[in-house]
Amino acid sequence: MRQNVKKCPDRESGLAACFSKATATTQQETLGMIVVEILRAGKVLNRKAVCASLLRRLEAAADPEEERHYHTLISLLFGR
Repeated sequence: MRQNVKKCPDRESGLAACFSKATATTQQETLGMIVVEILRAGKVLNRKAVCASLLRRLEAAADPEEERHYHTLISLLFGR
């Protein structure tokens, strides 16, 4: 079943527009932690860096609920 999810604006609109779609507090907290992690590492904050971090977390997920959480955030990143 397909969910009705609005697509994120085009690339020029930036990451902020996509991340503003994160509705649950835990989604916002996770994205915030990822942003801080990237910036503290001295890396450039962009979709590629956020996606890589989400994929690393997804690979290390301990249970199906955590996996769904990261899948949801990845789909927000790509507007699906």
